[in-house]
This record gives sequence, C-alpha cells and structure tokens, in this order.
Amino acid sequence: MADTKAPQMLQQAVVMFSDLDKALAYAIKLRWPEGVACPRCGSDQNRFVKTRRLWFCKGCQKQFTIKVGTIFEDSPIDIGKWMIAYWMLISCKNGVSSYEVARTLGITQKSAWFMLHRLRLAMQDTFHGGGKIGGPGSRVEVDETFIGGKARNMHVRKRMALGKMAGGEGKTVVLGMLERGGKVRTRVVPNREGVTLQPIIRGHVKGGAKVMSDEHAGYNGLEADFLRGVSITRSSM
Repeated sequence: MADTKAPQMLQQAVVMFSDLDKALAYAIKLRWPEGVACPRCGSDQNRFVKTRRLWFCKGCQKQFTIKVGTIFEDSPIDIGKWMIAYWMLISCKNGVSSYEVARTLGITQKSAWFMLHRLRLAMQDTFHGGGKIGGPGSRVEVDETFIGGKARNMHVRKRMALGKMAGGEGKTVVLGMLERGGKVRTRVVPNREGVTLQPIIRGHVKGGAKVMSDEHAGYNGLEADFLRGVSITRSSM
C-alpha cells in the first residue's frame, strides 16, 4: 500500500488524496488499524484485487470495498474526495464551511454540505460511552467559547432586552477538547470556572496527555494529571 503519513497542509492533502491508492491506504489505516476485516462476516481472510480496489472475502465469499458498512457506502463521491473533506474538517480549528469544501473538491455546495453532515455525525461520541481521548504522548487542545448571535445582528427588541450585557453574558458556554489528529469532544457548560471545567476535562482526557490551552485561570491545576506546554498560547477550537 502507499505511504499513509498524514499531510500537514491543505495543499499536501489535496495532492496526496488525489491519488486514489494513497487515499485508500489512508482510509484503511483509519478503519482497520489491526488489519482488513470483512464488514459483513468479520473474517480477516481476504484477497485484495488491486485493479478494482476491492477485497474478496474467503469467509462469506463476497466482495467488499472500503466504503461498505460506512457513511460513504451509498455515495458516488470517490474516497479521495472524502478523505480531503475529512482532513479539512479535523484540521481547520476554526471550522470549515460547505462552500470551502466545494471549492477545494470541485463539487457542488449541496454535495459538500452532505459530506460534512455525514462526517460530523460519524465523528460524534457519547460522553459516557465513547471512552477517553488522548493519552501519553498525545496532544489535546482545550478551549471554551461563547455561542450566540452578535448584538448588532439581533432584532431591536431583543437587543434592548439584553441592555448593556457584554462579552459572554446571555450566551451559551461550550467547552471543546480536540485530540490532534483524532477525536473532538464538546460539551455545554454553565460557566468557565475551574470547578466546572476541570472535572469534565479529567473525565474525558486520559492522564499523561499534553493539554494545550490558553492562560484562562480555569485551567490552573491541570498539571497534577496532565503535561502542559512551556508557553501556554491561546488555541482556536
């Protein structure tokens, strides 16, 4: 199989995943890190047909592709474009829009929206059943943000009702935890205080991980369970 080293820049991702063999190798690494297994019967006894980029299972005597049993299965979009969209979604810390994906992949905005919607659903984890992220040697970015419309965009009556509230007043606080190259966890929290944020972080990040955050006082004290960077700079989730 082709080299599966993750690209670091969008241009590298586009070049790499435009090669369907490399895109397939990367997808295999993500889906079957322990070895290819049939999505129908679970057998690991199979034969790869290189010319058609599919496998023949010796267990159930059926063919399968990388898409079978995944969110990609009924999509005519090739695996290379899916891998580029996936890379953009997990690498763009400020989020990525369907318009950006459409321009990058050369597809319609409607198709790009469909892809992002499916990818986000696939990346969702339940907080109590999804296990912890990170671990020794990994980096996890932690940050909180305020969700809510800008006052200048509100209806005049709502804006007047809010009065002179500034900053995050009247908005919802969301805590985000991003494992670099891995999973994302988000949770709505009542406030930004350490007694609120730290138990959540400890509950969803494995001890020994390197936690990257800004200088907000709510993160002071995490050093007892996690490694911290020498210089703490604000991360953008």
